[in-house]
Amino acid sequence: MKSLRHAVAIAVPALLAVGAATAVAVLATARRVVTPAVRRTDTHILAVDTGAQTIELDRTPDTELPGRYGLFTTGTYGYVKIGAVLSADAKVVRRKLLTQIEAGAQVDRDAAFSGWYYSSPGELHLPWESVLIGSPAGPCPAWFFPGSSDTWVIQVHGRGATRSECLRAVPVFHAMGHPTLVVSYRNDGEAPRSHGGRYALGASEWRDVDAAIGHALRHGAQRVVLMGWSMGGAIALQTAVSSGNRLRIAAIVLDSPVVDWRTVLRFQAREQGLREPIPALAMGVLENTMMARLSGAEDAIEFDRLDMVARASELEAPTLILHSDDDGFVPSDASHALAAARPDLVTMPAFSVARHTKIWNYDQTGWTAAITDWMDAQGLVPAAS
Repeated sequence: MKSLRHAVAIAVPALLAVGAATAVAVLATARRVVTPAVRRTDTHILAVDTGAQTIELDRTPDTELPGRYGLFTTGTYGYVKIGAVLSADAKVVRRKLLTQIEAGAQVDRDAAFSGWYYSSPGELHLPWESVLIGSPAGPCPAWFFPGSSDTWVIQVHGRGATRSECLRAVPVFHAMGHPTLVVSYRNDGEAPRSHGGRYALGASEWRDVDAAIGHALRHGAQRVVLMGWSMGGAIALQTAVSSGNRLRIAAIVLDSPVVDWRTVLRFQAREQGLREPIPALAMGVLENTMMARLSGAEDAIEFDRLDMVARASELEAPTLILHSDDDGFVPSDASHALAAARPDLVTMPAFSVARHTKIWNYDQTGWTAAITDWMDAQGLVPAAS
């Protein structure tokens, strides 16, 4: 308590020096960065035709995308799957319902559009089991999908998501014979909560993924492939350069990854109408131990250590980056920069339109081929598969 009072005594005058309103905005921005995200309504269900099994939604850059997606809602159904766009005008998109909704079912208006598609492992119709990974944070739940290869895939979900985000990739690796471990990590709502319950943007979460590597090695794996989605990409990259098992990492696959947090946070601040110096000051707050604690962070966050473009020379494993240039949430700039910095290791096929973590949904064939062909080129597709 004494140290916190000391932090307040030093930090508050420093923030007030830039103006009270700016100081409030800076602290609020810093707190938002490290606070686990909650799912927010981003569209509305305008009509459901249970006879034709169609659904009408607000037209947004996400809801107008071709492909298969999901909707989180409330009422009789908590999650529904949706398919092809059947029609659209300036305000409304009409899509096919892939979840059978019975007449008289209650489907509430507010909804959140999702690229997950699969919400539980049983939907894949593959053998699987629940396991616990003993990590520094405590026992972290994971789903294990067995396979014949001694190279395991370890998948890491993104910010504000859970393990279900990763399920789309399981059949791809299963077809190659690779066992897949879909993991959780501290403060994601499934794994144990840390003392402060805040994200460290990969700076501490990587230790839980490292524990998953240890689990795989103890249970028959000789090598692992790390796959990270969005912030899970940042965690996977931190694991790749920090783990004592890093020589066992055969390859890295990244979908819409955070490669450099400064690039991402500046972009997101602009999207929210926040101008400089607020994002720069917010990151400065998070880099200072005393000020970081004022924002709710457990420790200072070293953004230099999280900048994998600057640390590109430390990468050792071949890396595949799948990133839409129309991401809309995590810009692809840093991914391109990493690919340019390490053309010897990084492969980045071109994707566009698909937006954030939705390449599988938008172009399942192209996404699957990109992974399968690249894994084959790395010698990671067993001859019998």
